[in-house]
Amino acid sequence: QVQLVESGGGSVQAGGSLRLSCAMSGYTYCMAWFRQAPGKEREGVAGISGIGSIRYADSVRSRFTVSKDNAKNTLYLQMNSLKPEDTGMYYCAAGTGGVTSGGGCTKIGRWGQGTQVNVCS
Repeated sequence: QVQLVESGGGSVQAGGSLRLSCAMSGYTYCMAWFRQAPGKEREGVAGISGIGSIRYADSVRSRFTVSKDNAKNTLYLQMNSLKPEDTGMYYCAAGTGGVTSGGGCTKIGRWGQGTQVNVCS
């Protein structure tokens, strides 16, 4: 069974950068980052499929970069030019379906515990 452990969250000033990591045990076809701000629904941020297809949410495209190190079985999210509206709990997810246009995966079978990102103005 796939296990996911996120790290790398924290607090940063607007315009700053953070890199999130998600260590994965087991195999999954699609991996993605989601986030949830207080009072809002969870939304896809960036996803990468088993064949390397990558999708981003419109709100983060050109600022965030998702990548995967297959040797380390780790998913990353490099976040640059952070804005206060990027604040939220960020979750790593593993799915058996494809990557979605909004930066998630379908058929999510496992979620990480989440890591908090706070962006101060």
